[in-house]
Amino acid sequence: MEQSKTSILLEHVSKSFGTKHVLNDIDLEIVRGGIYGLLGPSGCGKTTTVKIITGILSADEGSVTIDGIKVPNLDLMEKIGYMAQSDALYMTLSAYENLEFFGKIYGLKGAILKERIDYVLKLMNLEKDARISAGSYSGGMKRRLSLAIALLANPEVLILDEPTVGIDPVLRDSIWHELRNLAASGVTILITTHVMDEAAKCNKLAMMRSGHIIAKGTPEEVVSASGTGSLEQAFIYYGKERGVDEN
Repeated sequence: MEQSKTSILLEHVSKSFGTKHVLNDIDLEIVRGGIYGLLGPSGCGKTTTVKIITGILSADEGSVTIDGIKVPNLDLMEKIGYMAQSDALYMTLSAYENLEFFGKIYGLKGAILKERIDYVLKLMNLEKDARISAGSYSGGMKRRLSLAIALLANPEVLILDEPTVGIDPVLRDSIWHELRNLAASGVTILITTHVMDEAAKCNKLAMMRSGHIIAKGTPEEVVSASGTGSLEQAFIYYGKERGVDEN
């Protein structure tokens, strides 16, 4: 795969709910085979952005394409693995049954389905709890199962909304190791986060505040251009420079 090829492209995307402007003229270009971070506090528009990218919501203005195909498009569904901020699980089913259900929706079956289920259960350290109902899981375990479902079909594009919230540091490190491997294999990964040290692990990132993109680039470029010493200081600097205040 061509590493420099644009995978996700947002051009002049805006979105309002009633009189509240949630996204304001968003431009993003995300290339294939990297980890792109969307960094900002709760309520800044990160989740709305990823929902528009996945086709769950429609933009009021602007366009979104994935691999040159305009969103929404049903043909893109099999390319995308999506982990929402809130866990979309069947709580009366076990983790294994949840994975079987979603795997069949993705078109997986037989030995391939079993192989992928075994892989994601091991990756998320859920093997010994695979037959327990999801409703009895802790919050962190539910996040791990949601991430396992997103990874199940080995997607070309992986969109993760606050994926490691509630996950312990050891497993978080393991997840990031796997994300880097996936990106190196050509998978396009978009992660939303409010955590500075996670944003620093991304190949590129966009800082977001009150529905505006206030800075873009590699973590090093963003910090260097701000004349500060950290992503946290850079975020404060760009917010003041752009005149963007939190709502």
